[in-house]
Amino acid sequence: MSGRPDHVAEQPAPAEGSEPHRVPKLKSVALPSEHGGWGLTIEPGLLGVLVAPSLAGFCLAFAALVAFLARTPVKLVLVDRRRGRMLPRTRLALRVAAVEVLVLAALVIVVVLTAEGWSWSIPVLVAAPLIAVELWYDMRSRSRRLIPELAGAIGIAGVAASIVLVDGGDGALALGLWSILAARVVSAIPHVRGQIFRLHGRPSSASVTLVADFVAVAGAIGAVALDTALVAGAIAVVALVIAQRVIAAGPARRAPIIGAMQTVFGFAVVLVTAIGVARS
Repeated sequence: MSGRPDHVAEQPAPAEGSEPHRVPKLKSVALPSEHGGWGLTIEPGLLGVLVAPSLAGFCLAFAALVAFLARTPVKLVLVDRRRGRMLPRTRLALRVAAVEVLVLAALVIVVVLTAEGWSWSIPVLVAAPLIAVELWYDMRSRSRRLIPELAGAIGIAGVAASIVLVDGGDGALALGLWSILAARVVSAIPHVRGQIFRLHGRPSSASVTLVADFVAVAGAIGAVALDTALVAGAIAVVALVIAQRVIAAGPARRAPIIGAMQTVFGFAVVLVTAIGVARS
């Protein structure tokens, strides 16, 4: 799920048989290591419930967070099973994933029972292939490549659209919110990667961030075309693009600082967008 400020090179998995007797810690299989993923998962749910609060909407927002947590044990299981091994961490990850899947199923049941129709499921179905792409890379221990990071982040952004639709909200507004959040991550993730690469003395492509910013601005404009209530959100995205350009022109910053700035930027986009919709 992506745009991780702690982006580093993918770590090789331990060789088969290298940890057969090691007792795995629950934290190692239950908590995501991608700190930036927390914000990218919370932002769509927060924006959705701010714009269209409902019981079903809150359940969808919480379900997105549970799904984000479940990705860590699921990823471990997929990697280990692909390599034909069953380690202590694999068994623990299976148990953790099972509990989280049960919680996720319970939340979905509440959504189904309280939703205004089934239109909320359309963004879920559209986002499913994007999440599948991320899991495919996860299984191959390549989750920190640009493609899976973008796919996961854009996919989870669809939660905002589902929350609006689950309460019988307008489809254009729902799609516009998704566009605003997608524009935010399309610009942010390449910029974060570029800063981290620079911090570690690795080359990065200026053309990638340039194209990403162009797509982000186009997405923000598209959101306004869908619903003029999203003008404030579109302006926030453009401001984000400019701020990231200014930051990139300055000295390299440590990963925690990069992550903190992205958290502030992300929640600022959410709040400005929600206020703009409320005032329209």
